[in-house]
Amino acid sequence: MNLQMSRGRRFPLAALALPLALASAGCVGMGPLLGKATDEWTKTYPLAADGEVRIDNTNGKVEIEGVDGSTVEVHVSKIAHAATDAGARELLPRISIKEDITPNRVSIATERMGGVMIGAGFEVQYHVKAPKGAVINAMTTNGSVTLRGLNGRVSARTTNGGVTGTDLTGAVEARTTNGQVTVDLASLGKDKVDLGTTNGGVTLTLPETAKADVSATCTNGGISITGLKLETTQESRRHIEGRLNGGGTPIELHTTNGGIRVRAR
Repeated sequence: MNLQMSRGRRFPLAALALPLALASAGCVGMGPLLGKATDEWTKTYPLAADGEVRIDNTNGKVEIEGVDGSTVEVHVSKIAHAATDAGARELLPRISIKEDITPNRVSIATERMGGVMIGAGFEVQYHVKAPKGAVINAMTTNGSVTLRGLNGRVSARTTNGGVTGTDLTGAVEARTTNGQVTVDLASLGKDKVDLGTTNGGVTLTLPETAKADVSATCTNGGISITGLKLETTQESRRHIEGRLNGGGTPIELHTTNGGIRVRAR
């Protein structure tokens, strides 16, 4: 079944989008930041079955990959920017990472710096390998969130950046303000899938045999559903509801300035 819906009037996303933060947010530029210094570390933590992995970042990407086993491996890259390499090296020790570790929870957070940095900036990149069944909470402000190969409950949030989920199974909540949300589900569990953005599109890929109750809403954009058997129960220019293969898992999709695509794998 192919279903195409679109509004008669469109608005350029660029005109509606909020200004994106600087790539190295928290800085006030006084010219090009040509200086750079980096520091990296990797740590491994045990985690109980069905435990939680929480990554809370400010500037920089977060990547979490599901793996076999009962340990969490966290690789952190701290990157300082300044007018000179020497200035960047001076800033690097101020980038602080807080660890809160229990048998049931691995929580890693980038601590915020006080004040405004003049002619300097920083970012932190997280590359995490977590047990496939772990509960995942991934957050950043200026950067992307990428999740793959996970089958536990996952939540991903950012402000200026996209959210991408690949080969996921189970409950998913993904939010951004300025960016795309793209999620590929290997299968559906019984728990809700909730994807949303303000300035960007939402794309959800599902198995052709998925059973779900779908609700999709957009303001400036269109809705398309392809390769899936959708029985519509409510339909308008901005909103559609229906059942896939008789209904089942609740799925909610929403955006303001962008389109929504639901497609078969």
